Amino acid sequence: MNLGMSEMIFIFIAALILVGPKKMPEIMRQVGKWMAEFKRASNEFKWQIEAEMRNLELEAERSKQTVLPPATPPQGTIASGAVIEARPALTGASVEASPAETGPPEPIPPVSVTSAKSVDV
Repeated sequence: MNLGMSEMIFIFIAALILVGPKKMPEIMRQVGKWMAEFKRASNEFKWQIEAEMRNLELEAERSKQTVLPPATPPQGTIASGAVIEARPALTGASVEASPAETGPPEPIPPVSVTSAKSVDV
């Protein structure tokens, strides 16, 4: 309700004539209480509707998310069922590796150094 100043004055004068100046303050208090109660109830209703809309949006987003099946593990990993050989634990005695197991040391490749020439463009 969008009332202008002239409409408010007309309503006030009409109410003053119908009710009288003695009862007018009491009636205005009652109207104010009713208006406050109506506003509170409408705001509460509005908040409930908004909360339900948010819940529906969240449920819709959750339903859109799909859970993918688990990926197959890479070959040779424990998860794929590969068998890992257990090495014997050392129990106080030192175990030396045989030369056949260790093999000869790998040679280090030589590094060549070349001179850089500047090229004019």
